[in-house]
Amino acid sequence: MEVILLERVEKLGQMGQVVNVRPGFARNYLLPQRKAMRATKANLAVFEKQKAHLEAVNLERRKDAEHVATKMDNVTVVVIRQAAETGVLYGSVTTRDVSDALTAAGYKTDRKQVQIDTPIKTLGLFKLRVVLHPEVSITVTVNVARSAEEAELQAQRGGMITAADLRDEDEEEETYVEETATEEEEG
Repeated sequence: MEVILLERVEKLGQMGQVVNVRPGFARNYLLPQRKAMRATKANLAVFEKQKAHLEAVNLERRKDAEHVATKMDNVTVVVIRQAAETGVLYGSVTTRDVSDALTAAGYKTDRKQVQIDTPIKTLGLFKLRVVLHPEVSITVTVNVARSAEEAELQAQRGGMITAADLRDEDEEEETYVEETATEEEEG
């Protein structure tokens, strides 16, 4: 099925291109989302009349997205989840969770803008793409942890914290407290 793209579609083409796609993709995604219209002679004529207006609207939306992208690039958000001792989550982190965390951090995003390539089912730091506009995307870091303290440790170390690491932290703290108490008694 041939369609005229009304905006840039990743891995498909630019605005105004006539591309051949599978009928299901056109019927179920491109046409309902108003990203394309059927390539008929009448529609080609309508598109040529509207082309300047569509390009102006696209340019304005792109400028807005680039403005937001400059503020939002390399943002880190924390998602708190329950997990087993091995670091495996009871469930997974979804696009809605990331979108809600970004919104809580002050960046208005929709869950459809967040792209998770591989499912997030463990604790740790993950880089995700957020598509603000078909031509503008940024990278955000999602810190998945059991608690805010653990998220802070993960951010410092740059990776997942295991239960053994947490025990080592507690032992170091106890040793420091004991050494300080001993020094005060001697002094």
